Amino acid sequence: MTPEYDPEFDFRADAGGGDPDSRSATLRRYHRLAWSKPLPDGTDFILSDGGSRGYLRRESEGRLFLLSSDTIHRTFARHLKMQHIVSALPADDREAALRRGYRMGGMILFPGVRIDRKHTINQARGVNRKLEDRFDLALECIRRFYDGQSNPLSEVLARYADFFALFGSFKGYVDFWLLQDLVSDDYSTVEFWADFDDFTGSPLPADLESYLDYRERMLSFVDARNARIAESVAARSSN
Repeated sequence: MTPEYDPEFDFRADAGGGDPDSRSATLRRYHRLAWSKPLPDGTDFILSDGGSRGYLRRESEGRLFLLSSDTIHRTFARHLKMQHIVSALPADDREAALRRGYRMGGMILFPGVRIDRKHTINQARGVNRKLEDRFDLALECIRRFYDGQSNPLSEVLARYADFFALFGSFKGYVDFWLLQDLVSDDYSTVEFWADFDDFTGSPLPADLESYLDYRERMLSFVDARNARIAESVAARSSN
């Protein structure tokens, strides 16, 4: 692995006790390393520091995108409705799960500037009770958005349609962000981390057994994506 990239780095380590998405300098640098690469149409997607205007920026042909980091992993460690389940687990078990999540495989970028004072994608998926901030459900919304289907995030995804247009298709989006382990081989379906009820019921695990099953599926995805990102960074560093 390149000396400037450690796939096992825990981004809490340099966040000073704050949110790694905004406070970890290493995470910001790794985002630039991982995602400054060609888009599906061959156009370079080069990220630079956003300065006072945002977290990271991508500007090309007069189009500016200000992007912010967000976590993919969701252990519900602080979710009030899940405390009766999560708190039953030993502290070292909960810490081990967070440690797996706060690597590069558990992080992604979305547009970070509010439009018309409405929620960003990060904010919308965090407050929507049909998702409860689960990324597998957010990816299903993105899949339906590319297919022109209604979904719980339709309004916010439409506000950032120019961002999703960069990737051309759902397959292009998945391949760019190295999310292949969360979709079927033909990209037609999302491999959910729990039984999917078409957004009709609660997305929260109902008991300890279902929670542990959900968490392991989610973290196994993070592990697989973490390896994909490391391979991608190494391949481009050697060229």
